[in-house]
Formats: sequence, structure tokens, C-alpha cells
Amino acid sequence: MLGADPNSQLSTGSSILSALQDLFSITWLNRSKVEKQLQVISVLQWVLSFLVLGVACSAILMYTFCTDCWLIAVLYFTWLAFDWNTPKKGGRRSQWVRNWAVWRYFRDYFPIQLVKTHNLLTTRNYIFGYHPHGIMGLGAFCNFSTEATEVSKKFPGIRPYLATLAGNFRMPVLREYLMSGGICPVNRDTIDYLLSKNGSGNAIIIVVGGAAESLSSMPGKNAVTLRNRKGFVKLALRHGADLVPTYSFGENEVYKQVIFEEGSWGRWVQKKFQKYIGFAPCIFHGRGLFSSDTWGLVPYSKPITTVVGEPITIPKLEHPTQQDIDLYHAMYVEALVKLFDKHKTKFGLPETEVLEVN
Repeated sequence: MLGADPNSQLSTGSSILSALQDLFSITWLNRSKVEKQLQVISVLQWVLSFLVLGVACSAILMYTFCTDCWLIAVLYFTWLAFDWNTPKKGGRRSQWVRNWAVWRYFRDYFPIQLVKTHNLLTTRNYIFGYHPHGIMGLGAFCNFSTEATEVSKKFPGIRPYLATLAGNFRMPVLREYLMSGGICPVNRDTIDYLLSKNGSGNAIIIVVGGAAESLSSMPGKNAVTLRNRKGFVKLALRHGADLVPTYSFGENEVYKQVIFEEGSWGRWVQKKFQKYIGFAPCIFHGRGLFSSDTWGLVPYSKPITTVVGEPITIPKLEHPTQQDIDLYHAMYVEALVKLFDKHKTKFGLPETEVLEVN
């Protein structure tokens, strides 16, 4: 308007600019909150899948047998019978699933990082010893069963296979979900197949401490169950697969657990489960879905940094002696301790921190 007061126009312009700035700041704030909630949801969906998906799908399929949709259950179980041995041959890896955006939200929640220290030759096969187990091995899953931390770019030509309990692959639907990420059963048949009949460039990730190690998982503790775990070394020797020590700093920090003392009824129950079923039930908690001040199944957002160490060259011995196994096991333990000591101060641990090998 030609007759408008210039000061009034200036004031109006400033008000509009201020309003736009407030709008953008609110939008950014909301976007930040949405990002955080997406991260929480992405982590929770995996935790629930890990804990209940197999049992829930089994129950639903059994119920379906009793409904008009019984044919769906029959078709799936028929497919399951024909497909029963697929997990033992490495499964059905899906690059599409491994590259889902949900895994990037999963990574950023903690955050999770994969650190490469040495190149891996595509002409060799490898067994990665992953330590520690933690409650769920979240770092192992994110780094090796998804592309969220770009494992295929950091180790070009290497196909990672995260090994887990064979019982998981008897669960309908859960088995398909696991196989799509390149997860396989941790048994001799599967490992023998991948290291002898699947070419070279295979890397099998074994969480060596297993259920026993998970029972001692707690924040502030760096301990591994390894002293009497030598089966993975024997497999490496039989196939000439190089051993790669791998330590995940922060894996024990994301959940709090009730630790039962040796000799207590709680520890007795856990050991019985471990002996006869293959896993040990843990009483643990993280944070709530909507607040970090409440208890729930969502892990605490603590950084997890997985450091992949230097491969130990292993000769191929079809019938390794106990002396051979002990020798390379000792070399592996020494390499793991050195890896821990070299990187511990970079990830918040004091120089005096010692890796406890049990």
C-alpha cells in the first residue's frame, strides 16, 4: 500500500520472519522426535521378533488348522518339509531385506559402529569369534546380518553368516526372517557346508561364549567365556579357515540383568535350560517404549562399537590333534586380549581395564 507507514511494514516483515523461524524450529523439533521414535520402534520390532515371533507364528498356524483357512497352514507346512535343510546350506540371503531402512534406524538408536582393522582376502574362508554375547548380541546382528554399517563395502567379496541356535530355524516364519539376513544355524553340518562346499570368501560369525556368557552380562563388565571353548578352533583347523578375533565394546551396556549367584536356585534353573534346551533364560530389562525412566524391553541407547581384528592364518589339518587345537586356541586368546587392550581407551574404558577370560 502506497500510503502505509514504512515502520509498520518493517514491523510486519519482522513478525512474519519470526513466525517462519518459529515454524521451522518446531518442525525440526518434531522431526527429531519422530526420528527418535522410529529408532525405538525399529529396535523393539527386532527384540520382539527375537523373543516371540517364532512361538506366536507357531501358535497362529496351529490355530489356523482348526479354521476354514486350514489349507494355508497345510501349504506352509508342506513347504517347510521340502525346505527343511535350506538353513544348513546358508539359507536364502536377501540383499533387499539386509538394506531395509529400518536397520539404519536400528543402527542410529545406539549408535552401532563397525571398525575394520585389516583387509580380508576373498580367496580365504574365515571364522569370526564374536565377543561378548551380551543379552541378545545386538551388535553382531546389526553389523553382520544387515548392511546398516556397510559390512559388504568394508569387506568387499566377503559373505558374512551370523550363526545362531539351530532351534530358531524350526520356528515357522521366524526361520524365513532370519535366513533373509544371512543368519544360519550354529551346528557342525552348516559350518562344514559353508567352509567346504560354498566356495571362498565366507565368514561365519560365531558368538563363542553363547548362553553361558550371557548369564554374566552386565553393564561395566568385560568378561568372555572362552578358556574351554575350543570347538570353533577345531572347525577352523579342519577347513583351514582363518580365525578373526572380534570384540564389541558396549555390548554389555544395553541391558541390565538380575545375576544369580553360583549355587542359587535361579542359576540352577538357568543351567538346566542351557543344558537341555540350548539357551539360558535371563531376567533382564531395558527402558520403556516412551520413556527412558521406565523399565521395558527396549535396550538402553549406549554406543556399541564392534572391532574386527587381524586374521590368524590357520593351516588345514583334516585330523587336528589336541596339541594343535590348544596351540591355535592360545594364539586366538592372546590376539583377542591384544585387540581389547589396543582399542579399549578409544571407547571409554580406562587404561587399567582388563579383559576377564573365563
